[in-house]
Amino acid sequence: MSRTITFRLFAPSIREGQTVCIAGNQLCLGNWDPAKAIALSANLYPQWKASIDADAVTFPLEYKFIVRDSASGCLCYWEEGDNRRLEGLSERDTVIIDYPLRTPAIAHNAALWKACGVVIPVFSLRSEYSFGFGDLGDLRLLIDWAALTGQRLIQILPINDTTRTHTSADSYPYSAISIYALHPLFINIPAMGALKDRKRAARYEKLRRELNACETVDYKSVEQYKTEYYREFYAQEKENILNDSAFNNFIADNQDWLIPYAAFAFLRDNNGGANFRRWGEYADYRREKIEQFCKPGHPAYEELRYIFFVQYTLHKQFREVSDYARRRRIILKGDIPIGVNRDSVEAWTEPDCFNMQGQSGAPPDDFSDTGQNWSFPTYNWDVMERDGFLWWKRRFAKLADYFDSFRIDHILGFFRIWEIPRDYVEGLCGHFRPSLPLSVDEIERYGLPFDRLRLRPRVHVKYLKEFFGDEANNLEEYMDADGVEHLALNELHSTQRKLKKILPEGALRDGLMRVANEVLFLEDPYQTGHYHPRISAYKSYVYTELKDSERQAFDRLYHDYYFVRHNDFWKATALRRLTPLINSAEMLVCGEDLGMIPDSVHEVMQKLQILSLELERAPKTFGLEFADLKQLPYYSVCTTSTHDMSPLRAWWTEDRDRTQRYYNNVLHLSGEAPAECTAEIAGQILRNHLQAPSMLTVMPLQDWLAMDNSLRRPDASAERINVPANPDNYWCYRMHITLEKLLGNSNFNEQIGKIIADSGR
Repeated sequence: MSRTITFRLFAPSIREGQTVCIAGNQLCLGNWDPAKAIALSANLYPQWKASIDADAVTFPLEYKFIVRDSASGCLCYWEEGDNRRLEGLSERDTVIIDYPLRTPAIAHNAALWKACGVVIPVFSLRSEYSFGFGDLGDLRLLIDWAALTGQRLIQILPINDTTRTHTSADSYPYSAISIYALHPLFINIPAMGALKDRKRAARYEKLRRELNACETVDYKSVEQYKTEYYREFYAQEKENILNDSAFNNFIADNQDWLIPYAAFAFLRDNNGGANFRRWGEYADYRREKIEQFCKPGHPAYEELRYIFFVQYTLHKQFREVSDYARRRRIILKGDIPIGVNRDSVEAWTEPDCFNMQGQSGAPPDDFSDTGQNWSFPTYNWDVMERDGFLWWKRRFAKLADYFDSFRIDHILGFFRIWEIPRDYVEGLCGHFRPSLPLSVDEIERYGLPFDRLRLRPRVHVKYLKEFFGDEANNLEEYMDADGVEHLALNELHSTQRKLKKILPEGALRDGLMRVANEVLFLEDPYQTGHYHPRISAYKSYVYTELKDSERQAFDRLYHDYYFVRHNDFWKATALRRLTPLINSAEMLVCGEDLGMIPDSVHEVMQKLQILSLELERAPKTFGLEFADLKQLPYYSVCTTSTHDMSPLRAWWTEDRDRTQRYYNNVLHLSGEAPAECTAEIAGQILRNHLQAPSMLTVMPLQDWLAMDNSLRRPDASAERINVPANPDNYWCYRMHITLEKLLGNSNFNEQIGKIIADSGR
């Protein structure tokens, strides 16, 4: 059987009237003659594809991509960089994925390709026919609006199943229970099919109207009633569904993940929740046992086939929407969470990949003074590396079923993750992993005598009022004397997790939680006798108790540890992990690189051509209050705000002094800033972002709507999606107008189209 080499290229930058071709050192590639180069097909735009007979190639194969004018065949430009090279092939058919097209900075005096788009969670979409929760049918309408206004990209939040409790706690889209399964609530009911029973159909139509009238998502009710509809429709159409070859092919093609997922969902609902450690004989996953569980004749089999049907319906609908987006030349951009829930299918089936004693999160930043604790288990990267990161490659490949581009949430996790011990609720007492903790000798070489007391949470009695206020005299039950002048948490209340479980919210619990953070060093859980300086320790009270010379020594140690010691180490770590993954991806890859960023992050992302995330209000240059939009890198995504931030209008009112400086120094407007972000100001801010050099400018839908007084939401504070400092945030934001109304507002849509066209995007 003949072997083929298939070249696939992600190249959204190619303009209409242009064609990507491949030229090389072979007769079949035109021997470097641009006129004889092979043209790639753009049937799956923005992917381009061509295949050649491998037996016609003499290795090594050297090649480059070129761009020609489609009508005349004239050469527009060669891609930048060295020749691409292939030394040989394996015995099997081989696919070569080359990404991205290395477009020259100036191609025959043509500006670099740039585009803009919109970002919004799918669940936040609202149409006339929504069931109180945005779905794949609503996403299709958003594609129509993006195309109508000249936008080229739609970015959404994660769409994986998060169902653990069947409550609003499951609304957190970054807490997936499966890296493959889609969330059942994204099914579009009209596309699924109608119920024949008119009385039952009328009941659901009444419920739909009631839920769709809600200002925010009523998560529990939506799940209850949509699930009831799915089950009734499945019962009605069961015979046809089970005999559908496409349905059965879907099961056969996806059984590696679908069977464990379906078994997990069944056991979750029949064992009181997703904590698989409480599932008795099924607490430990055994593949052979689960495969028997999923065979005809088993009591669970009928329910499992219904679960297969739900996932098949989601896959079918999403592929149809994805293909529709490509036909309209809209790029769909997905979002891949850095973590998975500790009560997830993967934690159950592949426990060796996870460290259940750790919790991933983020160190203190602009979002939270005490850091963020996401509660996800951390990864055992050493285990994942043994098979070339196949776990991650499969995860990326699944995204390619639906998306042309994706965002890696918290890409810093590929360099190092912030790992928090299980005893902590807040994120202050974490440490980076992997890392290079300090030995006692290293600590003392900075001139800081090592004292084990600095590892134990305690507080000097002179600070009790500052910690506890009026509760300072009511501590006997919770704290013991630790020496003459200090108090320490007693055994019953020794950790933040115990405190949260035992005590109600209030000043007493808050003070005790703060005491639990009062350490100068943390012992590394993997290397006994090695230590991490506590993040932001210079803000602690234990730090103020140091002598002047000790503070100076600690400051030197702290700076070296957090800003020097790990740079090369984390760079090598990220390149080892990301390089094979990016090379395996067929999509444009973007990274969320906000927060405490090591110096090596920019270098690695630039080397791998991963687009960075840039925000004017969160500059990456030390000492700047606002980023200079004119200086942003081309390989970046520029945005006005993220789902973790207040949208423009709410941000405008949060800090009056900062807003005034922005008004005068960034917008270059004189006088006093208005009390609210007017439609005119919002329009100016968006135009400034569209003029940035970034390849992509992606605006939250709330910020697009801020430009129009008739469309913007009356209450700006209701536009926020997430508050990262609140681990129990309810993700329930919905558009306040329908997509049909948005599509019908010709004045607004023409205004957007004009400013996009004027920006060259």
